[in-house]
Amino acid sequence: MYRLRGHHLLCLLGYRGMGYSDEFVKQMTNLHSALRENSSTEIELVEGPDDLCAKFPDDKPCHCLEQTVMKRDAVILERLGLQVGEVVSWGEIETRIAYTIWPSDVPSFCATCPWLSYGVCEEGVARIQNGQGLYPVSTS
Repeated sequence: MYRLRGHHLLCLLGYRGMGYSDEFVKQMTNLHSALRENSSTEIELVEGPDDLCAKFPDDKPCHCLEQTVMKRDAVILERLGLQVGEVVSWGEIETRIAYTIWPSDVPSFCATCPWLSYGVCEEGVARIQNGQGLYPVSTS
C-alpha cells in the first residue's frame, strides 16, 4: 500500500520520468510502475506529506506543507469524492478521474505548480479518459 496526497494522484498521470532529484525520480518511477502494472494496488489518502514527499531533496526549498499545495490536495480529493484516511485501489482512482476530471481542469487545480507548463498532466487525464492508463515510463 502507498500513502498519497490528493494532488499526487494527478501528478502520477503526467509523470514522464522527470523530478526534483535522482532519488525522487527513482521513488516516483517505482510507484508509477507498480500502479501501471497492478491497478488493484491500494492507496491510502493522506493529508500533507506522503511517500513521494519523503524523497523530496533536502537541498531544495520544500513546498510540501505550503497552503497552496494543501488546498490543491483538498480540491482534487473533493472533486474525486474521496477523503483523507480512505484506502482505495488505483483502479478506482482512475475510474473516478475518468468521470470527474477533464484535461481543462488541470490548470485551475494546479495553477502554482512548476510542472504545469509541460502540459503532461492534461495529457495524462486524457489518457485515463481514453482507457489508456498511465503513460509508459522506462525504469532503466
